[in-house]
Amino acid sequence: MVGLGCATFQVQKRQRCLMAETLFERLARLLPDGRGVWIPMDHGVSAYPEAGLERMDEVVDACIEAGADAVVLQKGALSHQFERSGWNRFVCHVSVSTVHGGRRAGQKVRVGTAEECLFRGASGCSAQVNMGDEFEPEMIAEMGALTGQAIALGMPVLGMVYPRGPNLVIAEDDSTGGVAHAARLAWELGCDVVKVPWTGDSDSFASVCAAVPIPVLIAGGPRNGTFEELLGIVEAAMAAGAAGVCMGRQVFGADDPAAHVRALAAIVHGGGSAVEAAALLE
Repeated sequence: MVGLGCATFQVQKRQRCLMAETLFERLARLLPDGRGVWIPMDHGVSAYPEAGLERMDEVVDACIEAGADAVVLQKGALSHQFERSGWNRFVCHVSVSTVHGGRRAGQKVRVGTAEECLFRGASGCSAQVNMGDEFEPEMIAEMGALTGQAIALGMPVLGMVYPRGPNLVIAEDDSTGGVAHAARLAWELGCDVVKVPWTGDSDSFASVCAAVPIPVLIAGGPRNGTFEELLGIVEAAMAAGAAGVCMGRQVFGADDPAAHVRALAAIVHGGGSAVEAAALLE
């Protein structure tokens, strides 16, 4: 019991330190030099089993050791990892839906507040909007509420915004397929960082990055194609103005997550090419 008390005291001490930080201090830690390799592992709440998440402790340790700038988790997993590791670069995702939701499976509901994220040890919080979904208005309201809470606490907010619903309207002159609008939505709702999907080419993605004055992180999506091909996309995205990546399955589902984090960091932070980064996987 003495050991447990000491551990609890240390956790509370770290939480007090986190609460004393400013928005700019937290952003500087999560996005050193304005760039970041963020690894989301919030997928288990939507559907499980999910390859790699059955060994989450091992994967989180590997990502930390390899130099990831942030790991995005749902709140229960975040509390566990914060208490276990004491690491101070977790981001708490508060949006949830599951594959069992029927026609509302695309509606993300908010299950936490910015204050709760901070108390659990997070250095930032995150929410999702699926543009074009039938329940898009509710998700927008939830994200707006989260950014309103977060600003008073100095908590940066990541907006995960995807143009993917059946009601999505794409303008004829929009080469980004709605992705620039997704980034704009996140920024105008008060998010400090935005995660969006790749648009397919550098020119259109440059339009996404030019649409907002906040860091743009590129999503990974499903594990389609090879990781080497994905590194080529990351190189192109960085050249177009991206600030980094927020990629989960391609990392936590890999046999060697640490090598995959190092490869991403070689491009995002090191300015290397996809070929040079791929060599780190060997």
